[in-house]
Amino acid sequence: MVDFGGWLRPGMGVWWGQAAAEPRPLVDDLLAQAPGSGPLRLFTGLSWNDQLAQSMSPTDTMVSYGGLGALRELGATDRLEVVPCHYSALPRMFAERRLPCDAGLLQVSPPDRDGMCSLGIGVDYMADAIAHTPLLFAEINQQMPAIPGSPRVPASRFAAVLETDRPLQQEDRRPAGDVDRVIAAHIASLVDDGDTLQVGIGSTGAAVFDALSGHHDLGVHTGMITDGVLRLIDKGVITGGRKQLDHGFSVAGTALGSADLYARVAELPILFRPTSYTHAPQVLSRLSTLVAVNFAIEVDLTGQVGAEMSRGTYLGAVGGQVDFARAAALTGKRSIIALRSTVRGRSSIKFGLDEGIVTTARADVDCVVTEHGIAHLRGQPLAERRRRLIAIAAPEFRDELDRAARLAS
Repeated sequence: MVDFGGWLRPGMGVWWGQAAAEPRPLVDDLLAQAPGSGPLRLFTGLSWNDQLAQSMSPTDTMVSYGGLGALRELGATDRLEVVPCHYSALPRMFAERRLPCDAGLLQVSPPDRDGMCSLGIGVDYMADAIAHTPLLFAEINQQMPAIPGSPRVPASRFAAVLETDRPLQQEDRRPAGDVDRVIAAHIASLVDDGDTLQVGIGSTGAAVFDALSGHHDLGVHTGMITDGVLRLIDKGVITGGRKQLDHGFSVAGTALGSADLYARVAELPILFRPTSYTHAPQVLSRLSTLVAVNFAIEVDLTGQVGAEMSRGTYLGAVGGQVDFARAAALTGKRSIIALRSTVRGRSSIKFGLDEGIVTTARADVDCVVTEHGIAHLRGQPLAERRRRLIAIAAPEFRDELDRAARLAS
């Protein structure tokens, strides 16, 4: 157990790693001691720590770029402060101390012979935040792989460490269903051999990679590597052989998948880079074959995308969607938004966004995909966009959408 009492003071800000790189034992220690240290301002991204909603001190504040995983419960009870921002903006926000960064909690690999600990699969925003964080605490996990070329931190930089030997958090998602596979097949038809892909996570994202098994020489430049990438590397589909940047390598900020992925990732042609590289406009603009595949909660009849809230609760984030969608639409190959045509009996294609929050602007969307087909929007005027989007809506809602569009015109 790490004693934070001698280090943390009321009003300080603490961030920690996300997804499989979340230092869960350190976070649990912090939550247990927070009433004596707080109030604290906390920051993380994707978390599955169910103790956050149960054990977080009422005097503490949780800040994040979205409502992902266990943060959804905090959002539903108004205990989450969402900072709406592009993922590419996180490094600058840490540098300007607009996000909590008095202390940081990391999960790292055991130190090498030079006393350096690898960030392993958890490079992401953590690598950018470290330089602006005076106090660092580390969970040194025997099972965190030391990735060649991954950023390293000297063990002497840590104020305190906790040594563990535990499996990394594996991806928690539902299996791909028939609708996911139909959507994925449509998306695969929009991808050419040699393209460089960014694909969002989740069951549909996994189905997309499976649908690409007949392609050749694909590249990957994305925020998060999953098992879908591993499968296509093993099949010789993902080679990075035609990438304009990082030739021969897949690029990501972090990994989230199975134990098999974590066991092999250090030997795979994958580069883990900080957010200041993976999402930077000046980097993405050099990928002329970039195809961005992102997912939405709702899309309106002009092509505006909502990917953050549903029925007043944060379920997603701006995240990297706009970073990749805009780069793919402007300097890359194609920006794709995918979603199921219905959720809980309601149409996901709508006359107007229910929440009124636009995550991705219509100008940054080339294609919208549902299980009913593909709406090609690039270069189309508003009336034609409406017609094409209604055509891929669920059949039972098309007349209603058409009437609403006619009344408004």
